[in-house]
Order: sequence, then structure tokens, then C-alpha cells
Amino acid sequence: MHEPAPTTESLRVEGGFKINGLRWIIVGLIFFATLINYIDRLTISVLAPVITEDLNLSNTEFGGIATWFLFAYTISQALSGKFYDRVGIKKGFTASIVIWSLAAIAHAFSIGIRSLSAFRFVLGIGEAGNWPGAAKTVAEWFPARQRAFGMAIFNSGAAIGSIVAPPVIVGLYAYFGHWQQVFVITGLLGFAWLAVWWLVYDKPATHKWLTPEELETIREDQGKTPNQTDDPPIGWLELLKYRQTWAIILSRFLVDPIWWLYITWLPLFLHQVHGFDLKEIGLFAWVPYVAADAGSLFGGWLSGFLIGRGWTVNAARKGVIAFAALLMPAGIFAAFTPDAMIALGLIGVVLFGFQVWINNVQTLPSDFYSTNAVGSVAGLGGTGAGIGSMIFIFSTGWIVDNFSYTPVLVTAGLLAPIGTIVLFVLAGNIRKVSLNKYA
Repeated sequence: MHEPAPTTESLRVEGGFKINGLRWIIVGLIFFATLINYIDRLTISVLAPVITEDLNLSNTEFGGIATWFLFAYTISQALSGKFYDRVGIKKGFTASIVIWSLAAIAHAFSIGIRSLSAFRFVLGIGEAGNWPGAAKTVAEWFPARQRAFGMAIFNSGAAIGSIVAPPVIVGLYAYFGHWQQVFVITGLLGFAWLAVWWLVYDKPATHKWLTPEELETIREDQGKTPNQTDDPPIGWLELLKYRQTWAIILSRFLVDPIWWLYITWLPLFLHQVHGFDLKEIGLFAWVPYVAADAGSLFGGWLSGFLIGRGWTVNAARKGVIAFAALLMPAGIFAAFTPDAMIALGLIGVVLFGFQVWINNVQTLPSDFYSTNAVGSVAGLGGTGAGIGSMIFIFSTGWIVDNFSYTPVLVTAGLLAPIGTIVLFVLAGNIRKVSLNKYA
């Protein structure tokens, strides 16, 4: 059973100020960082009908702008993973959020496709660090039986951010009357988060608020003393020798484009196919992300529940991943229904399945590798995800301009089963990998 998040009754003093369940507060902070990440990311997507008209952009050009973000995001996933492994979680998150927050604010000064593409590129550099950093945080702060649930909590920030973003962004636009001011307001959120982060965060081995009992829980299945988590990071070339690394990279290359498709194109899809105006986008575009949030929490809870009931990590992770993969082809039917509400419901099924899937796949680096490799492997997985998504998102703009959204949604519906088969074949049994040496 998962331990509940701490309440005010759980605060106590024992040889100094201590907090029972501190790891839930830490992952809660990562949740809010992820939520802000998605608000900053989605501002351009929600306002796409206005921005494309104001800057006279075609679908292909808008897809190109999104691709510049993904190009930077792809590069930064791997670099950020190594960066977090070297400088640590606290400094790593600080650098990531400063970069992406400044880039988000800079969008307000865009005057055309070149400047907007440049600011999206810098935003991608900063925002990519959130995921390897979060995966490393969960690996260091949670035992294996709770890691998927810890991943689910922070990952739900993506879904909650996607729920909050449309009405908030449309509301800000309605208040200010110009899309530029919206980017300034959303970009400032990260700096508020950083103030709390520097007050609260430290690593488990040295955190003054952490009880000995919770530290023992965190370390229960690592077979290490706390100081051993400071082992030097393992090089990419060494990690790429293992099929488990490639299983994560290739499966995310195939499946992550599904998420990026809807994150990037859903408001324009609703506008161009179903005739939604900006107000209707604000009212309804968040609906599928409620399902995504439920999927995030359910996916993380389910695998942990199964492990707690005696399932092996291998059986629990694979069972939940396979279940999720079978849900995502629902998006094919969204391509053919003329009813916008039915389409949104089907897309909700897809995003529910994706979040169940990704929560468990993002836990695999910590299932396969020791903590000094988790950030790097998570970053490599993000690189595979970014390359696949970059290709898919740019292609979407061209296909929509020349054909329609139908072939895009049909293709996306087939990717999850294919990617899951690749994952299972390459990964084999999910268990710790014996690394031979440091690169």
C-alpha cells in the first residue's frame, strides 16, 4: 500500500525539525515544476489560432516552429540527463527553470517566424531538463515499490498543466487583449517556484528535515549506503551497449509522438476541423487532459499495487504497459467522427492510455540501472522521444496543409502497439543490469 501524503499532524520535532513523509513534499514540488512547464509550453498552442493569423503562418510553418522546440528539446534531453548526474538535482532544476522561464517571457517580443522559432528553441533547451531531473529525483527519494507512483505524481503535473492552461491562457488573453502579455505572465511562474525550491530541497543523505525512518524506507531496496549514490555518472557510450537502454530509446521514439501530436495540434484541430473559436477552445480543449491526469495517477498506482500484491516488477510493469498500449488506437476513430465531443472523448482515451504507458516506461531507467545512471538513461530515452516527435510534428503540418488530419490520427493510433512490442522484445525481463565499467 502507498503511504499517504503528509498532513499537518505528521510534522514533528525530533532532534531538530523533522517531517515524516518528506519525499511526498519533494515530489509535490516536482509536480508544480512540471505543471508550470506545461503552462509555458502550451501558451503558443492554445493561442495558435490568434498567433498564426497575426503572423500569417501556414500549418507547415507552425509545425516548423514546433519542430524547433522539439529539436532543442531532443538535444537537451540527453545533455540535461548528464548535467543533472554531474551537478545534482538542486542546481540542475535551477538552471533548467531559469532558461525556460526567460525564454517564455521572450516570446512576447516575437515579430515573425524567425524570432518565434528562436525563442521556442531556447524554451526547449530549458524545459527538457524537467524530465531526466524528475526521474532522478524519484529514483533517489523513493523505493522501487513506490517509484511508479512517484513518477505518476510528478507526471500528473503535465496533465494538470494541460487542464489549467486553456482556460487560464484564454482568460489572460481576454483580459489583456494581446497574446504577447500572456507569455510574460506565464513566464514569471517559474521564478516563484525557484524561491520555494531553494528553501526546501536537499538530497536525502544530507537533508536536515528527513527522519532516519524515512531514509531507511528510501534505501530499503538499493543495497547501498547513502554516500554511494555519489558514484560517478556512467557514460553514454557505455550505456548504449545495453539493449535495455535501446528498448527505452526506441519505444519512446515510436510512442511519445502521440502525446506531442495532441499537445501541439489539438487547439488547431478543433479550430480547423470542428470550427471552434478561441473561447470554445478555452472551454473544451482541456477535457482530454482530465483523462490524462487520471491515467497518470492510475498507471503509477496500479503497477505499485500489483508489486505490493506479490507480482514481480517485470510482470507488473509489462502488464500495465501492455494494457495502456491497447487503449491508444482509440484515436483512429477520432479522425472519422463528425461530433467534436465524441472526438474529444476518444482523444481522452488515448491520453489516458499514454499517461499510463509513459509513467511505467519512465520508471524503467531506475528499474534497470543504479541511480548514478538514471538521469543519463532517462535523458537518452527523452532524446529518442524527441527525435520521433520532431519528425511526426513537422510532418503533421505538411500533411494537414496538403491532405487532412485523418492520416495523421490513423498513424498515431498504430504507434503504441508497435512501440510496446519493440520495448518488450528488446528489454527482456525487467531487472537490474550489471554494468561492467564506467565509460
